[in-house]
Amino acid sequence: MAVEHGYTNSTVGDGALVVKCYQGPDAGVRLRTEARFLRRLRGRLPVPRVHSVTDTSVSMRFVPGAHGQDLLDDGRAAEVLAECGRTLARLHRLGIVHGDYGPQNMLFDPVTYETAAILDWEWAHPGHPLEDLAWCEWIVRAHHPEHVPHLRHFFDAYAAAVPAWPDRHACMLARCRDLLDFSARWEPGGESEKLWRRRIDDTATWTP
Repeated sequence: MAVEHGYTNSTVGDGALVVKCYQGPDAGVRLRTEARFLRRLRGRLPVPRVHSVTDTSVSMRFVPGAHGQDLLDDGRAAEVLAECGRTLARLHRLGIVHGDYGPQNMLFDPVTYETAAILDWEWAHPGHPLEDLAWCEWIVRAHHPEHVPHLRHFFDAYAAAVPAWPDRHACMLARCRDLLDFSARWEPGGESEKLWRRRIDDTATWTP
């Protein structure tokens, strides 16, 4: 059964295991990155347990929980974004950047809204916390604009200095350009490339 909210790769699950098959440019690199970080972070952060790794896929234990984007759609933006901030602070204390951080890659306890799992570690790397802070904000602004006022809960719960808007905005645009390049390498002139060009244009118009 296909897993909801998967966009780049093919992800299927049977209620016990989730199998992620990597596609597109640098698939092998992204697979090895995800497997390495999942194993490294097990017991330190809420991440799925790796079951097995092949040349093309990573199998993980299924983690029950409510998907962050579904909870935003259900009107739980304040709770979800605050928890995103708290969990990101824990992650950054380990010196790691997730690379695609936000409610779109998180599962939550449906009652307490505590983080059940941080998903999709294929872009993880050592880096500057600004990357994750800006991208979580981009996800909300791009996909859940009605919840932009609740971003204050995210930044407040992160409990550290928030980079200035010009820095966050520049970082959002840089990441969008990276994803444009990824799309162009995968399918030059394809629909994904066109989508990221539109997203860059839209993102450039944003104000604080």
